Amino acid sequence: MFEIRAFDPASDTAPLAALHAVCFDDAWDAASLRTMLAAPEAYTFHHPDGFVVARVAGGEAEILTLAVAPQARGKGLGRALLCEAIAKAEQLGAGAMFLEVGSGNPAARALYAGLGFAPVGARKAYYRGQDALVLRLSLPANMS
Repeated sequence: MFEIRAFDPASDTAPLAALHAVCFDDAWDAASLRTMLAAPEAYTFHHPDGFVVARVAGGEAEILTLAVAPQARGKGLGRALLCEAIAKAEQLGAGAMFLEVGSGNPAARALYAGLGFAPVGARKAYYRGQDALVLRLSLPANMS
């Protein structure tokens, strides 16, 4: 349904930064994204209307950001991007995936819950004074 591709870390990060700026008040700039994506444990999947950045280290994966353009929300793109990131984490041997989500973001919380992420903690005032929930997903291929 969506043409999602792995992002080459050597590519220009300006389009990703522009999309991130449309989605978040505290957006990452192109230089920050370039630095993040240069790390060997980081990976990114993208589509013209969205992208996800994740990393795997120590047998655990983390979603660092998921950005979907406002006009593309609610159509399954976020889910498709997350599924690519989850599959890559499993391929890299992660046993679980974590992320933070704003407690006041019901659409994102529903997306993550629909994929099996469950709350395991909280971070007070994590997003501009808003609390965040820490969510965890067990990765079936690596469950013991």
